[in-house]
Amino acid sequence: MAERKKVLLRLDPAVHDALARWASDELRSTNAQIEFVLRRALTDAGRMPRDAGRIRGPGRPRADEDE
Repeated sequence: MAERKKVLLRLDPAVHDALARWASDELRSTNAQIEFVLRRALTDAGRMPRDAGRIRGPGRPRADEDE
């Protein structure tokens, strides 16, 4: 798997809190929720790169699942 990019992101505190609550509801980290929302926006706009890797599903990985 390719190395993940690190990005500094400045958000309005209310937006961050809303994302964190949404992420918690879906058993994701806030970071994973941001990626989920960005990927959905890219797909909806027809701009998702074909070579983009898959995003892991919500929740904890199974013990027998490869990382």
